[in-house]
Amino acid sequence: MRRKPVVLSLIILLLLAGGGWWWKSRSSQAAHADGSPATAGAPGARASGAGGMQTVGVVPARQQDVPVVVEASGTVAALNQVDIRAQTTSTVREVLVKDGQSVTQGQVLFRFDERADRANLDKARAQLARDKAALADLQRQYERAKELVAQQFVAQSALDTALANLEGGRSLVTADEAAVQSAQVALSYNELRAPFSGRAGAVNVWPGSLVQASASGTPLVNIVQIDPVGITFNLPETELAPVLEAMRPGPNGARPAAPEVQVMQPGLDTGSRGSQAEPVARGKLIFVDNLVDASTGTIKLKAEFENKQQKLWPGQYLRVRMLLRSIKNAVVIPQAAIILRGTERQVYIVTPEKTAQLKTVRLRYVFGEMAVVEGVEAGATVVLDGKQNLRPGAPVKTQPAAVDPAAAVRQQAEASAAAATRMAAASGSSGKSDGTGE
Repeated sequence: MRRKPVVLSLIILLLLAGGGWWWKSRSSQAAHADGSPATAGAPGARASGAGGMQTVGVVPARQQDVPVVVEASGTVAALNQVDIRAQTTSTVREVLVKDGQSVTQGQVLFRFDERADRANLDKARAQLARDKAALADLQRQYERAKELVAQQFVAQSALDTALANLEGGRSLVTADEAAVQSAQVALSYNELRAPFSGRAGAVNVWPGSLVQASASGTPLVNIVQIDPVGITFNLPETELAPVLEAMRPGPNGARPAAPEVQVMQPGLDTGSRGSQAEPVARGKLIFVDNLVDASTGTIKLKAEFENKQQKLWPGQYLRVRMLLRSIKNAVVIPQAAIILRGTERQVYIVTPEKTAQLKTVRLRYVFGEMAVVEGVEAGATVVLDGKQNLRPGAPVKTQPAAVDPAAAVRQQAEASAAAATRMAAASGSSGKSDGTGE
């Protein structure tokens, strides 16, 4: 019987404690609603302003011309290269080229011992001269036979025999002339010339070396064309359609200009900074393969570049960027402002009434941290920071976004241009002081 008072006492104590906690929490909520100083440091205070207005970071939607580019890894390849080999068995008499030497078209590279071939040429010429003399005698005999037949001193058969001998003599002279040409060709093999201008590799023979006509083995020297030079690269087959579209003739049948291909500096970030960097070289697309590699799903392309300063070297690995076309008056916003919801892409914009409005956009092209979209007008205020907890129609307070990718791109480009200007000015002033110092 004594347990009941104890249980009742415990129940009363619990009810009193619960009532006190409820009263305290309600008082705290009332203080928050009245804007008391106790809420100054509470979490979430920065997200709301007077009347529950949310502060968001915004950027303007810019309108500009955007170049459409594709990027890939490429390899420098010589447009022309050749292995110089001997076409005769002989001994090297002179080596007129050095390792790594620049050569011009028609320049003599090697001379071989030509005495045997020159003697064969002299022999062929002597044979030709003898047969020409014999042909002249046969011509006189034929003319005399015609006169005798006309005077009926000899039979017609004598004239036919003289004509046959004359035709045989003519054929023999023709054969001798061909023999002379063959001997001249054999003699020309003793002098090797550069078939085009380029750069020689390592020379593999020396004077006195024996060379033989062979398609295998080590060549005498290798020559590659340095200017102009080509770059081969592969693109995914999904990029084939815009490449072919850029090369397709116009309505009037005029052939369009070949797409421009740019070589970027090795190791350069091809994102926002790479899009503003000056390329190492500019060329044009000259070849698109006729087959897609089914094993890799890529297609091979080749571009041609002027290389007078020899910045590009055969076999070099680098990044290339091809300009396909330009999107005129495109609306550009940061990619980070786009909200992905299933298959839709949406952005928040701030209306003139300072409320958030959700708009569906169509993504046309992405470059670096920026994107070209449709569905937003140029100059619209796009929400970049704080869109996670935003709802359509909610009142907002705007401030510039903490990080604006477009501004970062512009600042990087301006800094690079300023640095280049300072370097040029410094080098010019240094050259001037050196000249006056002398």
